[in-house]
Amino acid sequence: MLAITAAVLFFIAFLINAAGIATNDVLSSTNFMLIGLAALALHVAGIGHGWAARGRGRRR
Repeated sequence: MLAITAAVLFFIAFLINAAGIATNDVLSSTNFMLIGLAALALHVAGIGHGWAARGRGRRR
């Protein structure tokens, strides 16, 4: 789920940068990219996985 969030944030950052939209410092494309990178790092670290990642179906 966090990877999808990161992809959406990267897309928003791309649109802001490509369109040349003048935004304030809080909503700049750089901030969207940094938040996207943080979400991607959390995803790679294993945080935010769904139920399947918790070991369902591992009966022996």
